[in-house]
Amino acid sequence: MQLYLPIAELSLNVGLLLGMGFAIGFLSGMFGVGGGFILTPLLMFLGVPPAIAVGTSASQVVAASVSGAVGHWRRNNVDVHMGVLLTMGGFVGAMIGVVVLGLLKARGQLDVFVALTYVVLLGVIGGLMLIESVRTLRAQPAKPGASMRRGGQHTWIEGLPLKTRFRHSRIYASTIPFVIVGAFIGLLTGIMGVGGGFLLIPAMIYLLRIPTRIVIGTSTFQIVCVTAFTTVLQATLNHTVDLVLSLPLMAGSVIGAQFGVGYSERFRAEQLRALLALIVLAVAVRIALGLVIRPTDLFSIEVP
Repeated sequence: MQLYLPIAELSLNVGLLLGMGFAIGFLSGMFGVGGGFILTPLLMFLGVPPAIAVGTSASQVVAASVSGAVGHWRRNNVDVHMGVLLTMGGFVGAMIGVVVLGLLKARGQLDVFVALTYVVLLGVIGGLMLIESVRTLRAQPAKPGASMRRGGQHTWIEGLPLKTRFRHSRIYASTIPFVIVGAFIGLLTGIMGVGGGFLLIPAMIYLLRIPTRIVIGTSTFQIVCVTAFTTVLQATLNHTVDLVLSLPLMAGSVIGAQFGVGYSERFRAEQLRALLALIVLAVAVRIALGLVIRPTDLFSIEVP
C-alpha cells in the first residue's frame, strides 16, 4: 500500500517503511546506535529531500532508542550520571546544528554537505573501529563487557580537571570530555539527523576506556534525550519533520529494538565493534558512490 507523505511530497510503500524501521531498531538495540546514519541516506536514496530526511530521521531515532534504552536499563547497562553529562552537551550542540542546517538549506548547499560529511566521518570512524576490533579478535580473547584499560596505562584525558566518580562504570574521570563529546554528537544530530552512536561508542570505548556494555546502554540513553530535543527544534524552526513518514518507521523500530537488545548478549564486545564497523563502512561506500556515479537525471527542478 502506498502512503502519501505531505511534507516530503511523494508516496512510499508502507511495508517498506515498516521494514526499514524494524532494521534500524534492531541495530539500535544491538549496537547502542540510533540508526540515523543509515536511515537518513536510505530515505535520500528513496527520493526524500535531504532536509526532510534529516529532520524525520531524528524523530524516528527517538522511538528506536527509547525501546533499546528500556531493554538496556533492565539489564543494568546504563550509567545515568554519565548519560546526563553527555545529554547536557548534546542539547547545546543540537541547537547549533539545527541553526546550521537551516542556513545550509537556505543557501542550497545542504545535499553536498551532508553527503560529504557522511563519507568522511563514517569512513574514518568505521575504518579505525574495524582495524582495532580485528587486532583484538586476533589477540587473546577478552571477556564480554570488559574494559579496554590496561594496568599502568594513562592518557592525557586522565589529567583533566573537574573529576568525578562514575560509580556504575567504576571509573574516576573528568566531566569535561563527556560534555565536549556530547556537544559534538548533538551538533551531528542537528545537521545529519543521526543519533551519533556510531561516533559516541568508539569515543567512549577508546578514549574514555569505558566497558562496552555500559557504553552501549548509556549511548541509547543519551540518544533518546538529544534526538527528542532535536526533533522539536527541527519541527518548529526548519519545518522538516514529516510525521506521516516517521510513524511507520517508529512502529517498526520499537519492535526491532527489543530483538536487537537480546542479540547483543550473544556476541563478545570485539565482535559487536567489528560488525558495527562493517555496517558503517558499507554506508560510507554507498554514499561515496552516489557522489561519483553519473545520475540518471542530470537536472532537477525543486519548487519551494
